[in-house]
This record gives sequence, structure tokens and C-alpha cells, in this order.
Amino acid sequence: MTGSAPLLLAYLASSLLFILGLKQMSHPRSAVRGIVIASMGMLVAIVATLLDPQVAGYTYIVVGLIVGSALGAYLALSVEMTSMPQMVGLLNALGGGASTLVAWADLELSQNQTVDTLIAVGLSGLIGTVTFWGSLVAYAKLEEFKKFKKPFSLPMQPVINGALLLLALVFIGMLATADAGTGQTTSYVLILVVASVLGLFLVLPIGGADMPVVVSLMNSYSGLAGAATGFVIDNNALIIAGSLVGASGVILTQIMCKAMNRSLVNVLFGKMAGGSSGGDTDEVYANVRSTSADDVAMILDGAQRVVFVPGYGMAVAQAQHAVRDLSKLLEANGATVEYAIHPVAGRMPGHMNVLLAEADISYDKLKEMDEINPTLDSVDVAIVIGANDVVNPVAKTDPNSPIAGMPIIEVDKCRTVIVIKRSLSPGFAGIPNPLFALPNTLMLFADGQQAVMDITKAIKEL
Repeated sequence: MTGSAPLLLAYLASSLLFILGLKQMSHPRSAVRGIVIASMGMLVAIVATLLDPQVAGYTYIVVGLIVGSALGAYLALSVEMTSMPQMVGLLNALGGGASTLVAWADLELSQNQTVDTLIAVGLSGLIGTVTFWGSLVAYAKLEEFKKFKKPFSLPMQPVINGALLLLALVFIGMLATADAGTGQTTSYVLILVVASVLGLFLVLPIGGADMPVVVSLMNSYSGLAGAATGFVIDNNALIIAGSLVGASGVILTQIMCKAMNRSLVNVLFGKMAGGSSGGDTDEVYANVRSTSADDVAMILDGAQRVVFVPGYGMAVAQAQHAVRDLSKLLEANGATVEYAIHPVAGRMPGHMNVLLAEADISYDKLKEMDEINPTLDSVDVAIVIGANDVVNPVAKTDPNSPIAGMPIIEVDKCRTVIVIKRSLSPGFAGIPNPLFALPNTLMLFADGQQAVMDITKAIKEL
């Protein structure tokens, strides 16, 4: 470590705050506190860095802080919860791009750099550029841009990706041994070119249903790029913060891969797409039965145990408050109400937990998939609100499906299933859901919020 004792102590304090903040974020009840603590750690690190005597060019730094803070505040206040995954993707891209540019600037401005620093420069450019382009593709897929909705891959794509990675490592070796000046710059540019192609090829083959895993992985990459850049500019706080983000991101990615029955190796090398379309839609939905809010109210009137299964559609409809009101009414009538939460419900980890917490729904009522699945056969009514892929039984029955092997909320075991959706449109995986046509399923075609409010009103009028 380099720097004065007060600076090192400030970096140590910020690191401890980062670790404590991450610990607090492990549970929804303390997550907000964790974010505040981690933000304080970042503030300490920024102030300490600005007070470092080696720092110069305060005019540009202040302008950057003002512009960045203004943009951050605007995004935080204006971006809807439903668009949060896209924003995370963009922020990951910006983090990776920033690491690439900082490393490049240091390469051009510094003289007689050591081999280990040049290796760090190369790794920063490689990881940062992969993160930049991969995150932009993830953003495009989450935003459902037409040209990016369908996975794209070349024959032997994982092999090609592995070859590109090896080529990038060769260029890093060239960078570490090249003469200062044009030779190093040329090697670095070659790294960026190969990393750009690799970043695109890693994410383009992956289907939309697996984007939450990709966003988590790109978040990890952005942290690793930041840590590498910390070695380049000899900043201990950046090394520690980047390492924490990188490690926690990998752990989260592994947890999500397990929840979706995916291979982490396949994620790393861009092999998660494929599968059939799930059958002819007209044939799958031949026996779909629709219902009304009044009929659903009568079914719920005698129910003893009710389970809500929230999905992305609930987020779009902003129906969480209406769901809370309905659940309170059902509990007042003697029913037990729970919420079945799939690990990747919505489009990013914890999406549903945040929405339900926003509506002041008790954390004790939120049940993870593994906890509630064994008891679903004793549920009188399951109400699926805007969820699709996470309740699709095709994951268990069709080995060629894009979601084959993904654990689901097994609502098909419940006595009655009420699915609230605007239409029979497919989920993010783009395949039909045979759950909608099962004998114990009724479809309520309506806006999620309005449908729940109509059910609540109908129950009160019984």
C-alpha cells in the first residue's frame, strides 16, 4: 500500500463500511440501511482521494462530480421500477467503459511502467470492454429491441469465445513486453478490438429469459475491471471496492444459475440459448377458460389458504398496493395468505421483494420457491399476477424448451389457479404456457391492478 497514514486509514474505514453495507443488503429488512452505509463508505473514499496531495486538475474533477451527480439523481428519480434492470445494465456498461478509459489514459501518461502494472492495464481493458459491450447488449435485450430479441450465435460459439479470450491474453503479454509508446498503444488497441467482439459474442447467444443472470455477471465483471484499474492507478479503495463487487457478483450469479438450473461455465462462455418454441400456440391454448372478478370473489370467499405469485406483469401494472389490500381482506375473512417468490421473478434478483416491501407487506409472508413448493398441493387458490416463465410447467416436461430444467413455482399442484394477465402473450422466453389451459386454471384477462381492485370490491359486496 502506498500513501500517507491518514489516507490509508480513510481507505480502511471506507472498506469496512463497504463490507458492513453488503452484509446489511443480504436481507430485505436491512437492505436500505446497507445501501446508506455503503454510500457513506464511497463518500469517505472520494473525499480521501480528493485530499491526496498527488491529485491535480480539480476543475475537471468538480465538473465531473456535478454532472455525474445530476445524472445519477435524475435516473434515480425518473426511472420506473420496471426499468431498473435496464438501468443496471447501462450502469454496468458505464463502469466497464470508465475502467477501460482510465487504464488507457494511465498507459499514455505514465512512463517506464512495470510489467505487473502493464498486465493490470491489459486486464482492465479486456474486462472493462467486455463489460461495456456485453452490458449494452443485455440492455437491448431487456428493452426488447426487435433486432436483439432473438438469440444469435455462430457454430461452435463457445470455442470461438475461448479462442478470442486466448488471443486477448496474448495481446496482454505483448503489451507487457512492448516498448513504451506506439508499441504499447497498438497492443492495447488490439486488446480492445478483441474484447469488443468477445463482449458481443458472450451475450448475443443468450435468450431473454436468462438476462437476469447476465446482468448479475456483468455487474461482477464491472467490479473486476474496477479492481484491475485500482492496481493501475495504485488506489487501494478502488481495488477493495472492485474486488467486493466482483466477488459478490460471482456469488450471486452462481446462486441464480442454481435457481435456474444453469451452468456457470455456459454463462461465462455464452452458451445458454436454444430450445424449441414450446409448440403451436393455438393448440396449447385450445382449452383456456376465462373468468370474471365476481367469479374469482366467490372462489376466494371459501378459501382457507391463498398464495400470490407475483411476476414482472405485477410490476408493470404497479399492482402491489392493490394486492396488499386484497390480502388484508382475505386475512380478515380467515384465510392464510402467502407470497411465492421465484429467485428470478421480474427481471433482476429481488425485484418482487422490493415491490412487495414498498407496499408494506410483511417479510414473513414472502416464501422462497424451495420452501413453498412442497406445500402447494394444500393451497386452495393460487393467484398468479403477471408471472409467466416462472410458473411454466414446460420447464419440467420439455427438455428442448429454452427454460428446460429451470425450477418453477409449481402452482399447477394447487386446487385452483387464477392467472391475471392482459392476454395470452408469452413471457420473456417467448414460449406459450400450458398452465393457462389446465383444468384447474382460470384466466382473468385484465390490467393487474384493476383486476385485483375489482376482485376486492366484489368480495366486499358478497
